[in-house]
Amino acid sequence: VFDVMGYCVTTAKGAAETLKLNMAIILLPVCRNTITWLRSTRAARALPFDDNINFHKTIAAAIVVGIILHAGNHLVCDFPRLIKSSDEKYAPLGQYFGEIKPTYFTLVKGVEGITGVIMVVCMIIAFTLATRWFRRSLVKLPRPFDKLTGFNAFWYSHHLFIIVYIALIVHGECLYLIHVWYRRTTWMYLSVPVCLYVGERILRFFRSGSYSVRLLKVAIYPGNVLTLQMSKPPTFRYKSGQYMFVQCPAVSPFEWHPFSITSAPGDDYLSIHVRQLGDWTRELKRVFAAACEPPAGGKSGLLRADETTKKILPKLLIDGPYGSPAQDYSKYDVLLLVGLGIGATPFISILKDLLNNIIKMEEEEDASTDLYPPMGRNKPHVDLGTLMTITSRPKKILKTTNAYFYWVTREQGSFDWFKGVMNEIADLDQRNIIEMHNYLTSVYEEGDARSALITMLQALNHAKNGVDIVSGTKVRTHFARPNWRKVLSKISSKHPYAKIGVFYCGAPVLAQELSKLCHEFNGKCTTKFEFHKEHF
Repeated sequence: VFDVMGYCVTTAKGAAETLKLNMAIILLPVCRNTITWLRSTRAARALPFDDNINFHKTIAAAIVVGIILHAGNHLVCDFPRLIKSSDEKYAPLGQYFGEIKPTYFTLVKGVEGITGVIMVVCMIIAFTLATRWFRRSLVKLPRPFDKLTGFNAFWYSHHLFIIVYIALIVHGECLYLIHVWYRRTTWMYLSVPVCLYVGERILRFFRSGSYSVRLLKVAIYPGNVLTLQMSKPPTFRYKSGQYMFVQCPAVSPFEWHPFSITSAPGDDYLSIHVRQLGDWTRELKRVFAAACEPPAGGKSGLLRADETTKKILPKLLIDGPYGSPAQDYSKYDVLLLVGLGIGATPFISILKDLLNNIIKMEEEEDASTDLYPPMGRNKPHVDLGTLMTITSRPKKILKTTNAYFYWVTREQGSFDWFKGVMNEIADLDQRNIIEMHNYLTSVYEEGDARSALITMLQALNHAKNGVDIVSGTKVRTHFARPNWRKVLSKISSKHPYAKIGVFYCGAPVLAQELSKLCHEFNGKCTTKFEFHKEHF
């Protein structure tokens, strides 16, 4: 074979082996239930499960290279060399290709050729529509080709891989040069990952049916943000920072989309905040807006709906929860939570959970104080059974001592999204464990005369009424962008020798800056910063 086809066939076969491996492992990063489970094991110390999507993209790029090498060498190198070979050199290859020397068309129209062409065509479509330009609708196409952009095109085109994997198995079983079954290894590579992925999809199908949720409240906020509050199924247990998938049959009976859970594990409901960013979220907002009722008396305000609304609310299905970097917040002494715009959602649940833990700790301290009143003649009777019950109850030790929340947004109306949470924290956090900072970047830069005037009015109103005039909350709003070097410097000097978790959700540019600063400060101070970025 080598005498006729040379290095063309060895390169093609080598690329084929890498393709088998990559087509197997590309499924593993999207097995979300498996990854969520692995995050709780020791494997999480060695493997970066937070980067599963980036790993998925990297393997996809390797598959593209493998396809070019494999298909390219077959089509333009070893096939032509085989056809042009002399009868003498071809004779030993007759057992593989037939006694009569095949033509180029004969090779391409065979099972191996047809399945190969099918795979290449499907992958070109799927990979193209999965690129950032098409998936985020950065490419503007005329109608009706505009349907080729957006999440829908990405999601549906990815289902072409069902055809790809079927064709790949057939392709691997009909090789020209290998006739012994155990040397046809394609099925060996694919069997476990494919079964695992199919099992996860089946699990989602049955689990989503068992998670019956009832919509409790709906609100549409400024900035095209839809808030959905629903009942929590008894078996749905999650950690702060995790996310779940949501399906609305009224919008699409097939599509599932991930959203951070903004309620705390201790709440008796589930809530998510959905910003209109694509075709699915746009339609979801339209469907729920039709079911909402305007404020009474013709006043301006939010569109709302709840269980008393006369209109029928659309049905929702949920699946999850799934792991994310933010769920590991409790491992750190101090937290720095940074959210840009809707990127604040993963951290709202963490802030709520911290607040609930603070309240619980204070209640336990009050209970222990009541059990041991001051000594005196009229000392109240303490029941021994009650004393044993309370003192023997295992106490949850909260490792996190402080949290710093920085929310940066361009729109003033964004502060309405979590207004209630921020006010509740400001009222109940008497120990100042949680420090919150709001930044509005669409107003004049700090140092500008107009910005100074707004700041002065802000300070007067906050001192008089305790409310910030910009955000409408008890949290002061700053203008421009935070100086992140100063932020990290302040935290490191305030918490020497502490292990600080830096959690970020937002644009990639700031992620690079924060990651670089964390690495820089780790090299020159006793505080250890660990950076984590949310990936969706």
